[in-house]
Amino acid sequence: MKTIVYAHPWDGSYNHAILTSITEKLETKKEPFQVIDLYKDGFNPVFTAEELKHFHKEETPYSLVKDYQEKLKQSTELVFIFPVWWWDLPAMLKGFIDKVMLSGFAFIEDQNTGTLKGLLTNIKKTTVISTSTTDKEYIESEAGNAIQSVFIDRTLADLGLKNESTKWIHFSRVNLTTDEKRKQFLKEISQII
Repeated sequence: MKTIVYAHPWDGSYNHAILTSITEKLETKKEPFQVIDLYKDGFNPVFTAEELKHFHKEETPYSLVKDYQEKLKQSTELVFIFPVWWWDLPAMLKGFIDKVMLSGFAFIEDQNTGTLKGLLTNIKKTTVISTSTTDKEYIESEAGNAIQSVFIDRTLADLGLKNESTKWIHFSRVNLTTDEKRKQFLKEISQII
């Protein structure tokens, strides 16, 4: 089962056009999928003191987190769609990682070495689709590259989503490009997923 994690608040965004293009193609192919739409779901990315008490017990009182975890357990493929804001993931997506990828569910920590072992090994393929108003090369060269070096190579890898099965696709200069290039990317991305 494909699971799409979508993190953009505006239905008129290009990110939403990407989501629509992919889901329409999956529906046409009659391929099963599910969407985690963080904004539409009203997901709260901020930890409360009460939630943090549960975090250290490897549990959560938040029913939406439990629902997301069930969806991830059913997944064999994961697709993230989000804009790059300030060289990084949107806070909503960062909060999803913080609150959903709990110890005991998404990873375990070796008490002697502190290293993490990912538990999401049911997910065999991950695609990260991002957009920004700047070039991918600029993002890769600035701030230690929060998308590739931190999100993909560290966070996702620590969750068991291996780098060799993770692909990052980026659409640059989303606000400055032509409608023709936007349409072409939507056509291409729906064929890839």
